[in-house]
Amino acid sequence: MRPDPGREPSDPVGEALHFLHLSGTFYCRSEMSAPWALELPPCEGCLSFHVMVSGACLLELDDGTSRLLNAGDLALVSHGLGHVLRSAAGVEARSIDELEHELVSPRYAVLRHGGGGERTTLICGAVRFEHPAALQLAALLPAVIHVPGSDSPQTDWIQSTLHLMASEAQQRRPGGETVITRLADILVIQAIRSWIEADSAAQSGWLGALHDKRIGRAIALIHRDPARPWTLSSLAAEVGMSRSAFAARFNEIVGEPAIHYLTSWRMHLAATWLNEEGVGVAQMAARLGYRSEAAFSRAFKRHTSISPGSVRRRDVNWDVINDKLTV
Repeated sequence: MRPDPGREPSDPVGEALHFLHLSGTFYCRSEMSAPWALELPPCEGCLSFHVMVSGACLLELDDGTSRLLNAGDLALVSHGLGHVLRSAAGVEARSIDELEHELVSPRYAVLRHGGGGERTTLICGAVRFEHPAALQLAALLPAVIHVPGSDSPQTDWIQSTLHLMASEAQQRRPGGETVITRLADILVIQAIRSWIEADSAAQSGWLGALHDKRIGRAIALIHRDPARPWTLSSLAAEVGMSRSAFAARFNEIVGEPAIHYLTSWRMHLAATWLNEEGVGVAQMAARLGYRSEAAFSRAFKRHTSISPGSVRRRDVNWDVINDKLTV
């Protein structure tokens, strides 16, 4: 579901979160017994998450970063980074790909591994973001987002979801894997929202610009109605600024001119829709406000060095296209 272009974007940050649609790659209930250690290889384009149902473990990244995870904690590992989970420091890790899994469904499995000692249960998974706005946001995330399982007011909203997930994981009720995967997606979005609210790193670039009353509103308008024939003057008028003041403020906060951001956003949408929906080039041109298929094709190729037809025919790897899009 896309936002209604006719509704006023009163919450630009909420608008960004609206686009965080996830595509679950794989989910796993891991029943571990000490000593144990799992190596999770890099997974390009994915965000990994680990929900600690019971027990504790160490989360270690290749750069030496480590976090102690306790029962009730949630950890997100961004940017497809490889990492290791260990019952204790120094335990030799085995790749998760080498271990046998009990497949409950094509995207959900149960893993049992370890030496028979103290038990730890986790819900793990890897998800992808699909929408261009979500990809923008994912690129800004820190390597690890750790949400402790404390009883502080800041984590009440996440703990209720964690408790429900833990209950489903322990009871193995019919349909439990479906409930767990949906809850996992909610937890990922909640954790990202927590990071946006709490971390100063989320206050820079286009994401930080969403907190600016006027520039944030302009970005939300672009996101929700990309087909509108926006100009510097029309955007400035919408947010109650002069053309020159708006242009300078947008460039200062976002780091690029407003019209360049608009074009980049349109091209991100076009690449996503062409790749995932198989939309025709003429239909795409109309959907994004271009007067002709030729005008849209020229803009797309100028911005990406790739023709829209090649994307629609799947002649180009999606990762190559994404690298050329620089929103």
